[in-house]
Amino acid sequence: MMKRRALFLTLILCLTAALCGCTAQDQPASDTAAQSATVQEDAPYTQIDTAEAIRLMQTEKDYIILDVRTEEEYKSGHIPNAICIPNETIGKGEIGALKDKNQLILVYCRSGRRSKEAAQKLANLGYHNVKEFGGIIDWTGETVTGSE
Repeated sequence: MMKRRALFLTLILCLTAALCGCTAQDQPASDTAAQSATVQEDAPYTQIDTAEAIRLMQTEKDYIILDVRTEEEYKSGHIPNAICIPNETIGKGEIGALKDKNQLILVYCRSGRRSKEAAQKLANLGYHNVKEFGGIIDWTGETVTGSE
């Protein structure tokens, strides 16, 4: 009985040590203190549905509708007053069109995949009020064409 208990405790200690080792993340040597202070991995953003996005557009005053599709996709049809910042261009640096990191940002793309990626990148850059609402394929409201 004592041998089983000792074996069990040893197994638990080994598993605990292994799990603790797996959670440590090494930072690349090229990271600067400024980047580490600005970029936070897996910061939270909120996922909402289209109905909630419409409600926010009707009730909030100071918000940005962010289309993260390509410029060509944006020109072919987008939500009125949306700005286009393609997902591929959102990285670790500052984004000139998004100066206020506390401003409500409503993010969409075509189907929802790129908007989720972009929302996560924005949250990691320190934007605190990011709401991702999927794709324009689910949008039932008005759309406009061109680069308005």
